[in-house]
Amino acid sequence: MTNETDFRPFAGRYANLLLDYWFKRAFGTESRKRLLLLFLRELIPERDIQSLTYAPQEHPNPWPGQKDIRVDVECTDADGTRFIVELQLARQAAFYERAVFYSTFAIQEQMKKGATDYSFPAVYFIGLMDFSLHEGPQVVYRYSLRDEGGKPMTDRLHYIFLELPNAGEDPRPDGSVLENFCWALHNLARLERKPEGLEAEIFRLLFESADIATFTPEEQIRYENDMTTERDIRNQIAYAREEGERNRSIDIARNLKEMNLPIESIATATGLSMEEIAAL
Repeated sequence: MTNETDFRPFAGRYANLLLDYWFKRAFGTESRKRLLLLFLRELIPERDIQSLTYAPQEHPNPWPGQKDIRVDVECTDADGTRFIVELQLARQAAFYERAVFYSTFAIQEQMKKGATDYSFPAVYFIGLMDFSLHEGPQVVYRYSLRDEGGKPMTDRLHYIFLELPNAGEDPRPDGSVLENFCWALHNLARLERKPEGLEAEIFRLLFESADIATFTPEEQIRYENDMTTERDIRNQIAYAREEGERNRSIDIARNLKEMNLPIESIATATGLSMEEIAAL
């Protein structure tokens, strides 16, 4: 178990790498490529990934007047297999569909114009999600194209989603390296030290990349500004959600009041005070 004193909200030793710039700094730069390589090896052990080369992160949009498509991190291994790593902080109902859309660009760019040989290298879309779409403790969800009996239609297209909050509140002594890596990535900003038991190289590199003490003065200022912006955005979202819930409660209370239900019952059902309901 991780001691409660190890945690300090938003003011700890380590940076929150689940912010756009800092995620790309940790996983999308040449000096930290080893961290990305180890992560992909843990995530896709069936592939013998020996080296990585970063690919352009921007893809031309085929529709005139539309913004080009930009991904967080994209790279290839020695045999041309392409990996798209995308971070998603807020719940998005169409995130899976966006994953499919993004993967098509990686496929098209591997094909020479007019080519008739469609044996392109495999494409993996990897979505790191700071929210859960599924109930339960599962962290990793894998998808591919298969028929009704489970037989693969092709081995060239794969989707992997990691729901980071499902990694739990503490590192798991019996958990896999990948599960504990997801836990660490999700909780870095609250930690004051690396928990015991996380001794593999991938953890050392992760914590080193997030150590605020190693940031340049300019990076420290940028991180402080980014965290202030992040807090402001979260507060605005929380306020909007609270206002939305209150407005829904008011609408429900009005409907129940029109049905001549007792004010006490309406207050119990909606959480509004009897004075607020009487004033409607």
